[in-house]
Amino acid sequence: MSSAQVRIAVIGAGAIGGLIAAAAVRAGHAVQMLARGKTLDALRADGLRVIDGQCESQVPVKASDDAATFGVQDFVVVALKAQTLPPLAASLQPLIGPQTVIVAAMNGLPWWFLHRFAGPLADHRIDAVDPGGAVSAALPPARSIGCVVHLSSSTDAPGVVRRGRGNQLIVGAPLAELDAPASAFAAAMRDGGFDVALSDDIRTEIWAKLWGNMNMNPLSALTGSTADRLLDDPLTHALVLRMMEEADAIGARLGLSTGMSAPQRVAVTRKLGAFRTSMLQDFEAGRPLEIEPILGVFPELGRKLGVPTPYCDAVLGLLRQRAVNSGLG
Repeated sequence: MSSAQVRIAVIGAGAIGGLIAAAAVRAGHAVQMLARGKTLDALRADGLRVIDGQCESQVPVKASDDAATFGVQDFVVVALKAQTLPPLAASLQPLIGPQTVIVAAMNGLPWWFLHRFAGPLADHRIDAVDPGGAVSAALPPARSIGCVVHLSSSTDAPGVVRRGRGNQLIVGAPLAELDAPASAFAAAMRDGGFDVALSDDIRTEIWAKLWGNMNMNPLSALTGSTADRLLDDPLTHALVLRMMEEADAIGARLGLSTGMSAPQRVAVTRKLGAFRTSMLQDFEAGRPLEIEPILGVFPELGRKLGVPTPYCDAVLGLLRQRAVNSGLG
């Protein structure tokens, strides 16, 4: 693909999807957003509003709740809560043509993670993120790339996104034949104002980010504690480390190395201070939790690889019950 204008559909008009859409518009591309309810109404009435510090901008976007109205796209950016994708995936097929590239900009492992994987479990499906293969059937893994988001943002109101800390995206193709479109998407995001790194090992980048939040997110939702309180308590601190060690053992079997030890990664988290994880924020706001994509993938992969995951199993069981008993399951 050239640097000329491309068609980009953003699926999910929340905090991350909003920033990606705004960047694509600033870069001069044709942007459509799939939204519904009050968010759709706000986008149609006022466009996308982005608050950055004391500055607010209004970004014109086309919005609909029906993907068929957009037609085939050059890029389809999936920026949803991962658990909402399986029931929605089939409705996105009108956006997908032979040359369309699907960009996964979500938490957890994407549905394509093991497609043509050069290691154990190659071409296995991960049920925690692709139950019954519904996502892979609609969004071809062979046309999918990754976008790891290293920034914070929030939604102040429907159609209103507030930028927080950080500005980095890491973009990469798991398959060599998608290197060129991955570079084109990275260039579009860079032109739109993001700090973009192009990775030749996007699976490891995805794994490393998940490894850093697969414990803090669930434990914060269970306890209501900010990250500093979880790490200050010696018992929950130890649990954080045990969960990471189980995940690290799975990564070792898959040939995925984060390049640091669990204590070293926890030291990075501690520097962030008293922050509220995304899962805790979702819990407090009464939104469904990303349980399976963030934590459920590890016991599933552990079973497939013969790696015991007793600590992850226990936290997963507690978190599932907590969600159901709070009306979020």
